[in-house]
Amino acid sequence: MFDLPKYGDGVCLARLAELLDALAIDRAWLQRHSVVVTGSNGKGSTAAMCAAIGRAYGLRTGLFTSPHLLRFNERIRIDNDEIGDEAFARLKQMVDAAVSAISGKRGERFGAFEALFALACLYFQESDCDFIVFEAGIGGRYDPVRLVGARETCVTSVDYEHVELLGNTLELIASDKSDACASSGTIIYGENCRPLRWHLFEYNRYRDVTPLFVGHQIGIGGAVGHQIEIGGELAEASGQQFDFRFGDYEYRGLEMNLLGTVQFNNAAIAVALFLLWGQKRLLRRTPEKIESAIRTGLRDTKWPGRLEIIAQDPLTVIDVGHTPDGIRQSLASLKAIHGAGDWILVTGTSADKKANEITGALAPSFDTIICTAAYHRGANPEGIAAAARRANPAADIHVAADIEDAARLSRELAVSRKRRLYVAGGLFLAVEYATAARGGRAQDLTFF
Repeated sequence: MFDLPKYGDGVCLARLAELLDALAIDRAWLQRHSVVVTGSNGKGSTAAMCAAIGRAYGLRTGLFTSPHLLRFNERIRIDNDEIGDEAFARLKQMVDAAVSAISGKRGERFGAFEALFALACLYFQESDCDFIVFEAGIGGRYDPVRLVGARETCVTSVDYEHVELLGNTLELIASDKSDACASSGTIIYGENCRPLRWHLFEYNRYRDVTPLFVGHQIGIGGAVGHQIEIGGELAEASGQQFDFRFGDYEYRGLEMNLLGTVQFNNAAIAVALFLLWGQKRLLRRTPEKIESAIRTGLRDTKWPGRLEIIAQDPLTVIDVGHTPDGIRQSLASLKAIHGAGDWILVTGTSADKKANEITGALAPSFDTIICTAAYHRGANPEGIAAAARRANPAADIHVAADIEDAARLSRELAVSRKRRLYVAGGLFLAVEYATAARGGRAQDLTFF
């Protein structure tokens, strides 16, 4: 990884633009070939589905996401293949040299995420990608993805996150994320943004940006505005399906591999985002091909950590959601897919997240709760246990000193009580637990 702090000095746009120029990144080319995904929850799933549709259409497709779960290379992919170690090392040398020169001249430090974004742009350009999907890091106004200049973007959802940077109201957070879209572009807003639509209409009016909303201009389910009134019921853990309508495009019974009711929203955004990008370039001549690509892309998308089953005996499901709204939606989907009873909860949050609200959203649904802390940025498990007791005084609550202890204890309790395991509350918790449960060393994982 880059020998840089996670964030650089102040707003990064000017120095990052200079870095892209130094690396000979053709930003007009980047704009033509790219879409940008922003939002509080669902960015990764939406980006993965959109990229999968592009691949299924036959386009050489780049995908830039964060964070990674197990390997840093996961963040940069072409046609679902992670960037190789040799390519990463070669491009890193180029970026390092340019960063050093520009930092010295400007007297500013770059951040590691900026450098990684520049490396991804260089990799996609060298590889002559036809279509590129960029996932934002934080927000959109000052995030590196703003320099993509994409005219087709989305805000998957809004929730209270990074309020010190984005603002302490949902209107401010949604506005910040909207700024990733270039003038004369279009933003697709997810279902939970609809209460903000009049604010967002006015916010975008004089930027010459068109807002579209899932549940209004983009219909999913049996009728516009009824998100879960779907043609096929959400009944099996192996997949789900929905109906989609946007303008002249209408597709019945689209199947998804990703589970959870929120994935209807994410899939609809992914489809509409690709249609918006493609209708200006290549799709009007190939309606059958685009429908086939949409069906294949959604059906083939795999994105780990989202209600992912990591073991069958006992059944163990992990989820990487880490905002209160995301936690609530995943819990509702878990119950809809697998049923509400016979679960043991393993939980913990990151120290910088709303631990009380997250724990309070989870604890009332479980009579047995194991509280622990991830090695990376984990909050004190005693504090999590106290929050769980306040939310559910009748629960049998245990405290595990570390992830390995939580994995051992949860399995013992699940086997002895014939229960299933749900691991939720934070991204690092879920990934570290899955690693420990599979016999790996969670403390050896490196995050960024």
